[in-house]
Amino acid sequence: MHTGLKIAAVAAAAAATFGTAYGVGSGVAPVITEDTHERQAAHETHDTGQAATGTVPGGLQVSERGYTLDLERDRLPGPTGELRFTIRTGGKPLTSYETEHGKELHLIVASRDLTAYRHLHPVRAADGTWSTPVSLPKAGDYRVFADFTPRGAKEGLTLGAGLGVAGTYAPAPLPEHSTTARVAGGYEVRVDGEPAAGAARELTLTVTKNGRPVTDLDPYLGAYGHLVALRAGDLAYLHVHPHDGGPGPEVSFTATAPSAGTYRLFLDFKHDGEVRTAAFTVHAA
Repeated sequence: MHTGLKIAAVAAAAAATFGTAYGVGSGVAPVITEDTHERQAAHETHDTGQAATGTVPGGLQVSERGYTLDLERDRLPGPTGELRFTIRTGGKPLTSYETEHGKELHLIVASRDLTAYRHLHPVRAADGTWSTPVSLPKAGDYRVFADFTPRGAKEGLTLGAGLGVAGTYAPAPLPEHSTTARVAGGYEVRVDGEPAAGAARELTLTVTKNGRPVTDLDPYLGAYGHLVALRAGDLAYLHVHPHDGGPGPEVSFTATAPSAGTYRLFLDFKHDGEVRTAAFTVHAA
């Protein structure tokens, strides 16, 4: 996870309509073939997608700055399984990382329709292979983001790759714009402020439970909240961390969007020993 508080745009291999399906079933989009995945990999490698600043953001590709995200399998037979991958450099697995917010690598898995989200922390074997169990809510088309900093590097990077989960897939519509999210257990989270293209903006998220402010958030990976944003259409990626502050009810971030558009925000926070996620749909001017 990077503390530069900036968005890294990630090129999607599918069209913005999310019209992709894995497995079989009637009334769904076509089944993905090997040829489709080959074209997808080529697209991920070469797409560039300029940011509002005119620079090419990180995380656009499966390979960047000499590092490659290599998924052992780019399709899972069902929603529950294991993800295994390596980060390669010079053809060899990378085995030396900086520790960022308590972990050497942070893994985000999100569905193309932006209704499913997982923030995972895989375990690295001595040979450089990462692995983690994953339980996803449905079949379909997903995107995997690996966020890490190689040992000795001046800055981190984010690499992305496509992942398919077999089964009948009917993509859901993007949730409507909302500044309030309800979370199981009586929690409600409100976001004040919206990102803007090419300009830093403060986002403040306020956590309440049963109508009362939560003032005793638990530290989670060295912070009181972690924020990820994905741009609708191409899943441009943002991962920032909060400003210094107390354990609630407010957690503030600074973020700069790479372009105008609609974004899906995912806030991870921990309370009463459990990590919870609040999701919003917002617009960047």
